[in-house]
Amino acid sequence: MDITSRNHVTVTGNPQGRTVVLAHGFGCDQNMWRLTVPALADDYRVVLFDYVGSGRSDASAFSEDRYSSLDGYARDVVEVSEALDLREAVFVGHSVSAMIGVLAAGMAPERIGALVMIAPSPRYIDDEGYRGGFSAEDIDELLASLEANYLGWSTAMAPVIMGNADRPELGDELRNSFCATDPDMARVFARTTFLSDSRDDLKGVSVPTLVLECTQDAIAPREVGAFVHRTIPGSTLVTLDATGHCPHLSAPEATNQAIVDFLASL
Repeated sequence: MDITSRNHVTVTGNPQGRTVVLAHGFGCDQNMWRLTVPALADDYRVVLFDYVGSGRSDASAFSEDRYSSLDGYARDVVEVSEALDLREAVFVGHSVSAMIGVLAAGMAPERIGALVMIAPSPRYIDDEGYRGGFSAEDIDELLASLEANYLGWSTAMAPVIMGNADRPELGDELRNSFCATDPDMARVFARTTFLSDSRDDLKGVSVPTLVLECTQDAIAPREVGAFVHRTIPGSTLVTLDATGHCPHLSAPEATNQAIVDFLASL
């Protein structure tokens, strides 16, 4: 199978520059990076892709068995990296993709040389001594609602995830992205995302890492950003002047500046 068509890979920007891979979160696709690409394209080679089951990927390649763990999505990243023969790429992952990037870097350390984690969460469910932002009952209800009525769930949850209630067009965009995703594939990705626990994987990160959090985020509260920063040796934590879980859409200038500053420091 051609991996680049399977994952609808797009390559743009400066072919001589260091490669930056932009990886979308749950219910999204590469179009969510359209405000980020122009900030990178002059100096960096930019790789975009859709996870199998998202965006314009080849839905026939979807396997519930493979994508019932984050490792399956990390294998997508590794296979795209191998197909493009990437070396020391910078992996920018939004939300669950931040953890997928951690796993991919562990699988193929020669391919990924740095990480940018936007609104990451290694575990969404609270645990003893750890605040993920949700109780186990919260997540059970969220998943039950999603599985019972995916379109209704999308309409209700998109504005909560996006935040920025004064800019409803942002929530509308996220809702439309959710609704464009096949409900059965979305159900698998949601369960994989919200039931994941990648806390131990953070300790193994050995590449330069930037953690970007927002001042208010209903999905990844600031305690989570502090935990990720504390657990990844030598990581940098930047709190963006932004609200919601998608700062690359709601506050692209601040998000892009933080990414560009980090890239310049490498």
